[in-house]
Amino acid sequence: MINKEKWKKRIREILSLDSHPGHISMGFAVGVFISFTPFFGIHTPLALAAAFLLRVNKITCLTGAWVNTPLTVVPVMIASYELGERILGRTPQKLVLRELNLDFALELLKSHGTPLLIGTSLMGFAAALVSYALVYYLIVRFRRRNETLRHLTEEMEETGEELE
Repeated sequence: MINKEKWKKRIREILSLDSHPGHISMGFAVGVFISFTPFFGIHTPLALAAAFLLRVNKITCLTGAWVNTPLTVVPVMIASYELGERILGRTPQKLVLRELNLDFALELLKSHGTPLLIGTSLMGFAAALVSYALVYYLIVRFRRRNETLRHLTEEMEETGEELE
């Protein structure tokens, strides 16, 4: 069963990170983009690599990479494939997702790679933009309630940099 108090505590910890809201939000957005890719089984290593390469918040990048769960990945992949086919001006064929692992992902990319990559990229980018704005808003709103965090956030936004 899901422990609500544990999740609330983790969310509070993320919202209270000593970092610029844009830095935290960008990490989450990059992770969300990665979660939409068809590379099942390697989202976590991809998120870690992206976090280091792009110098975004590692915790929120990993959290974002877990947004697209096994419950949502099938509809997202089918919608992405259909979107990619329509952008290419073709009629989508029936896409069957048998399993969610790296071997199947590679097989899927061989047979439907171009429309799938186009669709997942567009949907992932759109989801990343929405998640960036939402997380940024939530961080700023959460920090306004705490005098110290509010002052810290205002100063970070003023300078545009993180305070160390």
